Amino acid sequence: MTRDEITRMWEKANGWNIESWPKTIDDLARFAELVAAAEREACAALCFHMWDKWMNSEDKSEFTRPDAEDCAAQIRARGQV
Repeated sequence: MTRDEITRMWEKANGWNIESWPKTIDDLARFAELVAAAEREACAALCFHMWDKWMNSEDKSEFTRPDAEDCAAQIRARGQV
């Protein structure tokens, strides 16, 4: 994630420009990277969970084998509250 992307998201979420606060931008960029890394790990774990659920199912007909579309749908569903 670039600094410009982080700044645009901040401005969209909060309605004010942080360009005049360089320390704030650096702090925000570090925070955004931590959040992004945590979300990537959660998404990867979700895909592995779906695969494990299918692999450990005694009746494979109960579940269809998960594929990329299934993982994408589950990842997108994480954003729904």
